[in-house]
Amino acid sequence: MTKYWLNNFAIDDFIISALKEDMYYGDITTDAICANLTQVDFHVALTTRVDGVLCGRNVFERVFKLLCEDKVKIQFYFEDGDIIKKGDKIATISGDARSILTGERLALNFVQKMSGIATYTRKFQDLISKYGVKIVDTRKNTPNFRLFEKYSVKVGGNHLHRFNLSDCVMLKDNHIALYDGSITKAVKEIRKHLSHAHKIEIECDTLEQVKEALENNVDIIMLDNMTCEQMKEACEIINKKAIVEASGCVTFDNVEQIAQTGVDVISTSAIVMKAPTLDLAFDYNP
Repeated sequence: MTKYWLNNFAIDDFIISALKEDMYYGDITTDAICANLTQVDFHVALTTRVDGVLCGRNVFERVFKLLCEDKVKIQFYFEDGDIIKKGDKIATISGDARSILTGERLALNFVQKMSGIATYTRKFQDLISKYGVKIVDTRKNTPNFRLFEKYSVKVGGNHLHRFNLSDCVMLKDNHIALYDGSITKAVKEIRKHLSHAHKIEIECDTLEQVKEALENNVDIIMLDNMTCEQMKEACEIINKKAIVEASGCVTFDNVEQIAQTGVDVISTSAIVMKAPTLDLAFDYNP
C-alpha cells in the first residue's frame, strides 16, 4: 500500500500536550513503587485480542521517545495497514520499567483509537470497492486529534475530504441562507474572493438546487440526505459535469445501495466518530 507519513515535527506537540495532561506532576504510583529500585529491565508484549488493522505504530513509539529518550526499545512485527489477528504479538517493549509503566496508557490510547478507526473504515470501503466509489471522511473529528484520525482513515484504505476550512469552499445551507437561499448569488460572491487553486462544493437538499449548482459550474455537488432514487436522478442531471458526493445517514446497511446510484464519493462521519477502539493488550512478558 502507499505510505502515508505522520512526520514527527507534526505530531510531537500533540503527544507532548497529552503527556502533560496525563502526568504534569509526575506518575505518583510508578515513581513511588520504583523509588528504591535500581535499573529494572522490564519486558512487555503488545498483543491484540481481536482481528483488525494496525495503525499508530509511529505514534506509539514517539510517546516513549519523548518521555524517556532511549530508555525504552520497541520492536514491531507489523506495519501500519497490516491485518492483525486475535492473539498476534504486535510488538515487544523492553527497557526502563519506570518509563514503560508511565507511558503505557497514553501509548495504548493512541494505537487503540487509531487502529479502531483504520479497522472500521476498511469495513466500509470493502463493501463498495467493486463500484469504484470512494468512501471519505468529514470534518466531524475529535478536536486536536484530527491529524491522527485522518491518517487512520488513509491507513484503513479510505480517502479524505478537506482537511480544514482552508482547503476547499463548501457552501452549506446556512451559507446560502445569507443570500436568500440563492446558490447563484452565493457562488458569484465566493468567486470574487477565491483563489484559482480552490474548488467549490455546494450542499444540495433538492433536485432544484442540484440544477442551480450545475448551472453555476461548481466543481462538486453534495447530495445531502437524499433518497437513493433522488440520488440516481441527480446523477443523471449532473451527467459527469461535476463530482457527485453523497452524504448523510450512511451505514453498513445502506452504503452499497448508495454506491449503486452513480455517485463518485460517499462522505460519512461514521468511519471516525462511530469507530470503536481496537482491543489491544499490554502485558508483562518475562
